[in-house]
Amino acid sequence: MATHGYNLVDEREWNEPFCFIQAADTQFGMIENYLEHKPNPGWQKEIDLTQQAIAAANRMQPKPKFFIVCGDLIDAFPGTSLREPQVVDYKRVFSQLENDIPLVCVCGNHDIGNRPTHETIEAYRSTFGADYFSFWIGGVHCIVINTQYYKDGSLVQDLQQEQDAWLDLELKQTGYQHRVVFQHIPWFLQDATEEDDYFTIDRTTRLTYLDKFRASGVKTIFSGHYHRNAGGWYREVEAPVTSAIGAQLGNDESGLRVVTVNADAVSHKYYRLEDVPRTVDL
Repeated sequence: MATHGYNLVDEREWNEPFCFIQAADTQFGMIENYLEHKPNPGWQKEIDLTQQAIAAANRMQPKPKFFIVCGDLIDAFPGTSLREPQVVDYKRVFSQLENDIPLVCVCGNHDIGNRPTHETIEAYRSTFGADYFSFWIGGVHCIVINTQYYKDGSLVQDLQQEQDAWLDLELKQTGYQHRVVFQHIPWFLQDATEEDDYFTIDRTTRLTYLDKFRASGVKTIFSGHYHRNAGGWYREVEAPVTSAIGAQLGNDESGLRVVTVNADAVSHKYYRLEDVPRTVDL
């Protein structure tokens, strides 16, 4: 379980409405590396933004059931010199999240490389935990997948096959109030029939998995990667794309998505970090 020292309780029965936080792309180091092109980039800006997000989660009432970061936890690719110090700071900063709010980490392309290898996957697993897994919370079946296998799994086809076999078994489970998926790369940005893009999965693969999820009762697919807010619907399945806590590539501001879950619906709203509510209406 990709939670830093915290264990999510296996809650398979629906009890009452709750909320959780879905965020993406803390990506320690991207602002000074990619946006500002500094020769010796630091990541204090991302630390400050992430601490602001954590403070908002800690004071929220009712308490979020969990805080999930949908990939690109840090900016430095595997095997580069800034990797380890960014990992150390990421874990240090998230230790400030209150113990009763589990942190859940999703694997992104910067976390394992644009063309992952067995070595980069194993390094991620030993540092952050599993790259795909599921958990049940408040009667909701939450599925976390590694989308880099679908973006470019050419060197790890066996691992992609393992994830797919596992996913098929997960989707056969029953008894959920809702079923949601978390991933890094979006299947699409606005429309499921749109052309292929750096920020999405190719259309043939996209439609295969969207049909699989729809047929298996998935209600919502949360992602990040785009560093802007986007998203749309594939028939009955909603697929919101959440902008970054860290660097922005569009007109949005750093923020996070507050998700509320009741018996009939999964609802969500993106907030700037300055505007995250202290009290969430369920």
